[in-house]
Amino acid sequence: MERKSRPGLIRRMLTGLWRGVDRLRQISLNLLFIAVAVFLIAGWWASRPTPLEAGSALLVAPVGQIVEQRTSRSPMSVLQGGDGIHQVQLRDIVDGIRAAAADSRIKALVIEPDGINTVGLSKLQEIAAAIAEFRKAGKKVYVHAKHYSQSQYYLAAQADEAFMNPDGYVFLSGFARYPTYYKGLLDSLGVRMQIFRVGTYKSFVEPYTRSDMSPEDREASRGYLEAAWQIFRQDIAAARPKAADKLDAYINDANAQMAAAGGDAARMARDAGLLDGLKTADEWRDFLKARVGTDGDGKQYRHVDLAAYLAHVREAAPHPDERVGVVVAQGAIVDGDQPAGVVGGDTAALLIRQARENDAIKALVLRVDSPGGSAFASEVIRRELELTRKAGKPVIVSMSSVAASGGYWISTAADEVWASPATLTGSIGIFAMVPDLSGPMNKLGLTVDGFGTTPLAGGLDPRRPLDPKVADLLQQSIDHGYKRFLQVVAQGRRMTPEAVDPIAQGRVWLGTQAKEKGLVDKLGGLDEAVKAAAARAGLTRYDVTYVEKSLSPRDQLLTRLLDSEEESRASAAASPVDVLLANLRGELANLAHWNDPGFAYLHCLCVAP
Repeated sequence: MERKSRPGLIRRMLTGLWRGVDRLRQISLNLLFIAVAVFLIAGWWASRPTPLEAGSALLVAPVGQIVEQRTSRSPMSVLQGGDGIHQVQLRDIVDGIRAAAADSRIKALVIEPDGINTVGLSKLQEIAAAIAEFRKAGKKVYVHAKHYSQSQYYLAAQADEAFMNPDGYVFLSGFARYPTYYKGLLDSLGVRMQIFRVGTYKSFVEPYTRSDMSPEDREASRGYLEAAWQIFRQDIAAARPKAADKLDAYINDANAQMAAAGGDAARMARDAGLLDGLKTADEWRDFLKARVGTDGDGKQYRHVDLAAYLAHVREAAPHPDERVGVVVAQGAIVDGDQPAGVVGGDTAALLIRQARENDAIKALVLRVDSPGGSAFASEVIRRELELTRKAGKPVIVSMSSVAASGGYWISTAADEVWASPATLTGSIGIFAMVPDLSGPMNKLGLTVDGFGTTPLAGGLDPRRPLDPKVADLLQQSIDHGYKRFLQVVAQGRRMTPEAVDPIAQGRVWLGTQAKEKGLVDKLGGLDEAVKAAAARAGLTRYDVTYVEKSLSPRDQLLTRLLDSEEESRASAAASPVDVLLANLRGELANLAHWNDPGFAYLHCLCVAP
């Protein structure tokens, strides 16, 4: 009897254990659900607009990159740690400052730019224009930072009063472009890159074929970098006249300036007129209390941060039925459907089509911040813009920091093209690049042999040397692609291909230079482009609607969960090694987006100043 009852006892024990585990699983899932629900409710409750006290200051303290559109992140990248780069949308900063300029409840603007990581000069100019509008309304702007990078100081120069910690520094260095060249590494591995290109200045392929910068690339780089630096200096001098006479000496004779200040970098900046004073964190807080006033308990100066203020103004803003739609094209242009942060040909085309078929949207603005990419995907996007114009809706392109190569191709379909003075554009050229990995395979003792029914069969297999017939086909295709590019530009700019060719050849131009060459129509930011679109559509009262790919509930939850963590990590200064490794990872990651079906790319190896 005892032996017969033992299996039954074990079965009952296992059954009980399974029920316990199942009950624990249900409890854990319920607890997780409750935690997520509480988090979402708390986030909603915290984001509700609270009463805005009259006489407040608007605090703008961006953390991370300032971008046109936030990049979507996959759950896998989060589990792997991701890059931890927080992003702030340019439109939020500009909209907040502009709204505050006309808001009687806001008496001052406080900017703390310590957390800004990456931002192009063109974006800084748009923020500066909003700050100028705020000051024109008779309101004061105050800025303070622990220290200032070049970009951070550009914003500080726009203020009525700019301060810094006594142990800080203002680092102005000018603009530079130093690509990493991989030819030595590829040669050591036995990898050959088969290059097919048209355009004397089309330098994208050079890091894979050279060990140094070509004379043509150096000439083009010097042209736009020196022009950008001149714009930067002129903007600083105009915003801060007291520093105008000493600005060049501060940079070009920095060693003597530092010696005169006894090695005190903060004093050096103050003596050069770049700052109005030096204040510790507590002195800065006391200064703001005196200028703005204190809150109810007297512990803080009276202020509202940007996110809370935007919730106020956007909830209260009227929403006219007629709209100007804005589609953002930010990142590399690749084929197919892609998340935000990458310009998917099919994704962007769908958004443009949605704007065209929306009766409330009377005009479209394409905001371009892209160095280009797939030739095929670029044409898919351009065609949708062309159809939008044929449907009777005005199309305006607004160029942000970069709108080059494929970014310029898609811009040619517009009624008007607007660029910032510091936009990088042009780079009208095309290339293809096919790797030959037979060398490193031979070193490893690996060989490839077989049979193909035609000379073209297996002709693009990277394990085998490129067949000369395939190489000839690719070069002919690239030659045709360049002629097509010239025709597209000529049609869009009302020029002849012969007139376009001398200013094409893959050369990059700054916005001011591009306007002189006839590649853009007008200089200005997104706000001016939106007004131009509204004027063409005959609109006087209108709302601005961003036509974007909607986030799934999962992605919305993911974004909320990660925002605070990314912001806290981004607020810490990155080491130079971190920055270098991040740039290298970015360059290699971009190669993964090369999916053009014809191997033809309109891409610019350029970084906006």
